[in-house]
Amino acid sequence: MAEFTVDTLLAAVTKAYTDKADDPRFAEIITGLLEHLHGFVKDVELTEQEWMRGIEFLTDTGHMCDDKRQEFILLSDTLGVSMLVDALNHPKSGLGTDSTVLGPFFVDGAPERPYGDNIVDRDIGGALALVRGRVTDPDGNPVADAIIDVWQTAANRLYDVQDETAPEWNLRCKFRSRADGTFAFVTEKPTSYAVPTDGPVGRLLRAGGRHAMRPAHIHFVINADGYDQLTTHLFVSGDEYLESDAVFAVKDDLIIDFPNCDDKELAEEFKIDREFALIDFDFGLMPVSKKSAAA
Repeated sequence: MAEFTVDTLLAAVTKAYTDKADDPRFAEIITGLLEHLHGFVKDVELTEQEWMRGIEFLTDTGHMCDDKRQEFILLSDTLGVSMLVDALNHPKSGLGTDSTVLGPFFVDGAPERPYGDNIVDRDIGGALALVRGRVTDPDGNPVADAIIDVWQTAANRLYDVQDETAPEWNLRCKFRSRADGTFAFVTEKPTSYAVPTDGPVGRLLRAGGRHAMRPAHIHFVINADGYDQLTTHLFVSGDEYLESDAVFAVKDDLIIDFPNCDDKELAEEFKIDREFALIDFDFGLMPVSKKSAAA
């Protein structure tokens, strides 16, 4: 019977996982994972107590996940892994809108609402914003019937799924682009907020002396037949956390002004009863890539 040592164990484990693997990509991924994982353990000379603390940390992370919160995505975000995966899969090409992280509070199944609807289902006095724009292809041609998922925190710095007093789907919905690619909705001007710190990710941030703040933003996921899914944000220019986002997700092209607007005709058209900011932003989609099609 073979006796495994510090020097021979990695080769034996790798062989066990790859000798009969049917999927070459699985074999490639598991080989890389094992090499880096075993290398990490040896490099830091991990103790048994530290190994157990790591197991407990991952266990706690799993316990914090449910249909309203994904602590593993938050962990990936705060470690910079989500943005690394994004950068590898969506390299900047000068065409289309920059992508960024999904975040831990995306909820599938939000209701579709009509063009120009107000998505503030509970008004707690936050500043209002009219968000307009178009969905286009890389050449600026309109993309009709694109599904635009939108979600954000309220003025109290909480997502609807964090706030037991919030109506279901508050500040969370879908829109469909019109024949000319246009979309519009009324929302609250977003504010900066803290990622959840009541779980293992919060402990990790505190251990590293890091703050938990994210700059103000609105989330978007846009899908249209024949195009790659776009996952992105719009960030508020001037926010104090743009340079130190807890999840490393800010990109310069996604930072925009939210200027105040006093256009009475617009206010009447969109049923806005107080001062509001006006945002015009076009989202450019890219044709389905070979990588996306293969997945």
